[in-house]
Amino acid sequence: MNTYGDYEQFKQLFHHLTGIQLDAYKRPQMERRLLSLCEKRHFATLAEYGEALKRNEALLVECVDKVTINVSSFFRNYNRWQILSKTILPLLNKNQTGLRIWSSAGSTGEEPYTLAIMCDLAKRSLENGVIMASDIDEEAILQAEIGRYKSRAVKEVPESIIKDYFEEVESGVVVKKHIREMVKFSRIDLLNDAYPKRCDLIVCRNVLIYFTDQAKREIFIKLSNALVPGGVLFVGSTEQIFKPEQYGLKAVAPFFIKK
Repeated sequence: MNTYGDYEQFKQLFHHLTGIQLDAYKRPQMERRLLSLCEKRHFATLAEYGEALKRNEALLVECVDKVTINVSSFFRNYNRWQILSKTILPLLNKNQTGLRIWSSAGSTGEEPYTLAIMCDLAKRSLENGVIMASDIDEEAILQAEIGRYKSRAVKEVPESIIKDYFEEVESGVVVKKHIREMVKFSRIDLLNDAYPKRCDLIVCRNVLIYFTDQAKREIFIKLSNALVPGGVLFVGSTEQIFKPEQYGLKAVAPFFIKK
């Protein structure tokens, strides 16, 4: 299958339909993902697939979900959340005006709700503060606001936390209302939209692997600018910064970088 021309045309069409610019994503990974969707839906080329996206909203929603990689779970990499609890939150507790926390790629809500649970467990008052969560995928945001998940989403969560913060329902769990109310969701494109300001803690985990090196640099600059002095960036395995000082940051613990 000759896809070069198809891919360039598809990028333009996808941007027109969704506002998402694929130029910032690594082409080989993105093209493989799109071609797998073509094969799954029995289209011979990306051009045919693109025409179908114009007419079929369900196909478009599926494509956006595949492109934006909404894969998450509660307390993913549990030991890192322990570092947040024992080391980072006490450091940030010095801020008496209320924490501003941003989950910058919140997907379907597992990460920001984990943040809310951690703050509640730490008895960290968010009075005058806020937990913000954003994603580029509006469908993911709608799912997040509902707060209902399959049982596998809580596979890394201790039983005591499940008991206190989730309600069991058929085929899964629902995040309890008081935790859902702690999180405010919105749509933000990390490349093109303005970021929240004066953040004490920003979480950006396992999303930048899909971006080009130039796009990563631009995002790290914007993330640094969004932090208050002394604020902390919590990154994933794929976002580790080997020279954080170039962004006005310094490592304070594995996967945690302070401004």
